[in-house]
Amino acid sequence: MTENSKEVELNKSGSTPEHEYDAGLRVANLDAVADPGLEPHRVRMTDKSVKHEKAAVRQVALLFTLSMLGSAFALWAYFTFPLSEDLSSVRLNTMYLGIGMTLGLMGIGIGAVHWAKTLMPDNEVSEERHLTRGTDEKRAAAIEILAAANQESGFTRRKLIRRTLYGSLALFPLPGIILFADLGPNPGDSLRHTFWKKGTRLAKDPTGIEIKASDVTLGSVFQVIPAGLNPENKEYLEEKAKAAVLLVRVDPSELNETEERKGWSYQGIVAYSKICTHVGCPVALYEQHTHHLLCPCHQSTFDLVNGCKVVFGPAARPLPQLPITVDSEGYLIAQSDFLEPVGPSFWDRSVKS
Repeated sequence: MTENSKEVELNKSGSTPEHEYDAGLRVANLDAVADPGLEPHRVRMTDKSVKHEKAAVRQVALLFTLSMLGSAFALWAYFTFPLSEDLSSVRLNTMYLGIGMTLGLMGIGIGAVHWAKTLMPDNEVSEERHLTRGTDEKRAAAIEILAAANQESGFTRRKLIRRTLYGSLALFPLPGIILFADLGPNPGDSLRHTFWKKGTRLAKDPTGIEIKASDVTLGSVFQVIPAGLNPENKEYLEEKAKAAVLLVRVDPSELNETEERKGWSYQGIVAYSKICTHVGCPVALYEQHTHHLLCPCHQSTFDLVNGCKVVFGPAARPLPQLPITVDSEGYLIAQSDFLEPVGPSFWDRSVKS
């Protein structure tokens, strides 16, 4: 093996590499930026003046007190300006609640920064990072460092700062907690029921014109709501959001119905919930040749002739089917409400009795 060979024999200890490689085209940078080191310590007024130190303590305590007052103001605003149908109440509630919560968080943030900038030691230090667990001696030394840092920051001996910090941290979360009251009352079983009842006629959306079976031609699609759903009703939008239905007529021979759903359609006319089972978007696109219903939000695709089962996309379950038939006058009517909850994210998917 020659002296210029790139191969180096592995010695007995195994400490040398098996191969050495040329530097290649690498260029040595002779003008590398030198390590600037740490900046010299700047003596602050609080380091050399007891008067300035006490003033800084009062300033930090004042900022924490401002945080407490802001949180208390937010609580006061929430109850003083309750939400109502008057939009001015929404504006006042939102504005004053936002001001209070801003002061609550801002007081804590600025107070903590001012505390660190003026009262805590500002000497910069660097330490190599150890990837492995330190020895017991080093861990004990770390505890000593933490104790020294506590002593230097004055957290335990500066009672005014400590107490106002505790107060601001205790009050600040309260406005956020009371906002949970705006989530509304417990829905109970209201999500299990819609406006559909036995004998309710199917009507066009938004005209409210009732639909006869003879009006539904092969391949036609209707956006449907329950007849009698009055727009002047206070709960109109909520009820319509749950009861919206897509009505389609296909060749009865193409329908693949299970035994329990044999009587849920009428001469090829089927009705399915329009609310996507993914995140509740309206499923309003129908592809006549494939009999697929498409949700435009996230492209969940449902097979209409096979129980609206999911064939593509993030939806996890089929669209609920509304059982329908006709009355003595030939109008399409519901046999009952949906037999499962409509929409996404429901905590109990069991079929209702």
